Amino acid sequence: MRQRVIACPIIQNQGQYLLCKMPQDRGVFPGQWALSGGGIEPGETMAEGLRREIREELGEALIISHIEPWTFRDDVRVKTYADGSKEQVYMIYLMFDCVSENREITINEEFEQYAWVSPQDLANYDLNEATAATFRDKGLL
Repeated sequence: MRQRVIACPIIQNQGQYLLCKMPQDRGVFPGQWALSGGGIEPGETMAEGLRREIREELGEALIISHIEPWTFRDDVRVKTYADGSKEQVYMIYLMFDCVSENREITINEEFEQYAWVSPQDLANYDLNEATAATFRDKGLL
């Protein structure tokens, strides 16, 4: 089983949190709302991997002014690829509280859409189980 270390930003701006909707045909949680983030590459520090993933998935214009390590967790997930193949992956999530100075998002092909969501509205989204657990642990769900 392959292992991946995932840098996961919990991005907040003016009291709202950034959620991204996964495509229906791929990812670990197809069709559900999630936090952004992705694998740290060999030779990258945690902060470098986090900032690269934010740039790749959310665009160059989003300005992150604050990053603070929050917690970590792990689990085993099945990842579905665009070609329909599946792989079981042991994932180690490094969770970071992040604050953005703006809301200028340009999502890449890894997401279908995004939303800035107030804590009281989080329950209205079809959050994947890992994202829901994160917001519960933060006392927001």
